[in-house]
Amino acid sequence: MDNTFQVQGMTCGHCEMAVKKAIARLDPEAKVDIDRNSGKVEVHSNTSREDIAHAIAEEGYQVV
Repeated sequence: MDNTFQVQGMTCGHCEMAVKKAIARLDPEAKVDIDRNSGKVEVHSNTSREDIAHAIAEEGYQVV
């Protein structure tokens, strides 16, 4: 299942890696594409949208 999130607060490559790692802890097979400039995070995973959003938020980023 594909989900797209608007994430605020990602300012560097480290931020992108933190988001990717948070999602990978939920689903190691997830495919994650991040456009830091627009704040768009696209996730292809069987994990629920709510769980993914929670994992991103736990890293300190705001999902809007």
